[in-house]
Amino acid sequence: MKYDVVIIGAGPGGIFAAYELVKEDKGLKVAVFEAGNELSKRKCPIDGNKIKSCIGCKTCSIMSGFGGAGAFSDGKYNITNDFGGTLYQYIGEKQALDLMHYVDQINMQFGGEGTKMYSTAGTKFKKLCLQHELKLLDASVRHLGTDKNYTVLENLYNFLKDRVDFFFNTHVDHIRKTENGYEVEANGQVYSCDKCIISVGRSGSKWMERICKEMKIPTTSNRVDIGVRVELPAVIFSHLTDELYESKIVYQTKQFEDRVRTFCMNPYGEVVNENTNGIITVNGHSYESADKHTDNTNFALLVAKHFSEPFKDSNGYGESIARLSNMLGGGVIVQRFGDLIRGRRSNHDRMANCTTRPTLKATPGDLSLVLPKRILDGIIEMIYALDKIAPGTANDDTLLYGVEVKFYNMEVKLDENLQTKHEGLYIIGDGSGVTHSLSHASASGVYVARQIL
Repeated sequence: MKYDVVIIGAGPGGIFAAYELVKEDKGLKVAVFEAGNELSKRKCPIDGNKIKSCIGCKTCSIMSGFGGAGAFSDGKYNITNDFGGTLYQYIGEKQALDLMHYVDQINMQFGGEGTKMYSTAGTKFKKLCLQHELKLLDASVRHLGTDKNYTVLENLYNFLKDRVDFFFNTHVDHIRKTENGYEVEANGQVYSCDKCIISVGRSGSKWMERICKEMKIPTTSNRVDIGVRVELPAVIFSHLTDELYESKIVYQTKQFEDRVRTFCMNPYGEVVNENTNGIITVNGHSYESADKHTDNTNFALLVAKHFSEPFKDSNGYGESIARLSNMLGGGVIVQRFGDLIRGRRSNHDRMANCTTRPTLKATPGDLSLVLPKRILDGIIEMIYALDKIAPGTANDDTLLYGVEVKFYNMEVKLDENLQTKHEGLYIIGDGSGVTHSLSHASASGVYVARQIL
């Protein structure tokens, strides 16, 4: 079968590339290959009753399928160059921001209207953070919520399904350069195309690494972020979240001068499991609709680790720590902050008396047996720093879930068009190592589609 453009991966990058291609040129023949299910069939079997933990589905419905790993997130689109990736280094700061605003307009058009745009610009909290050796990063944040995010994706799929050929539950095995374009081999079939866009996300990191080796595409080592997800009563952070919603706060530890940052803040949200390459880690989300709110707020505290020669497998390092957590807890471990500080594990009795009611069923345990001392010391230091701007953060009953790991792909060598050394082969989204967020990944998809057009 012959296509003008084949897109591998139906996450935000692939979706917005497909949208821009068929919106501008209805004559283009476009195919999208996705290892997971279409949106309506994406459902994690964990129900808390019959099935209480991960059963290792062939493809994880939380991580794969139409919408990518962000489909069941709380749909935060951060419009900024301060974090979320380095797309601006390839296409320029202004164009990167313009594309993120364009993506926001599309989201509003497809069901996100009425959601709130937050901003950290000119806020009094910037001064408050600086007074306590914390840095609040600049951003405008559109919060769709898990429910509205799903609606937007559903509407985008309905728009695309009659204009694009979708191949779900289809794993791409090989990509080959031909004289006139590319051959894509998937499930024993071969499809040819003039242009190929790869948008496989973080969950496709191992696949991406193999493809780069097969096609001799240069890559550079990247980082891994390791930490915990913090859960506490929403009132403790409400003065921040009511005004800013998402506050990206960075702290440099005094002991090791490591950078610790808040990530993915979910006011009135819930903590969830996710499965990456068979490893159970923790994440969080929240809903836009007030009737689905909880009494808690959760956010990640992450320490970025960059590795130098001779070590190159940063993702392998993160995986080994996550596997240790899975070994000790059968999945995710939860620990009271007070127990961690006192050097004792949390148990069922201590959790039963905890005033913060956990939103995720996790195994009480001891994170000090899992996380390296340097990382754990940094997290503890950060919690005490946050306690100065949000008193109560360092309470004994603050919950820590572990581990949370953000895997980054090897950064692929790309030109200013996000094109590899092979003409017509583009790599976008988090799979490229260039973007690390919904907004940047989506913007990269629009950008490459316009280059092709």
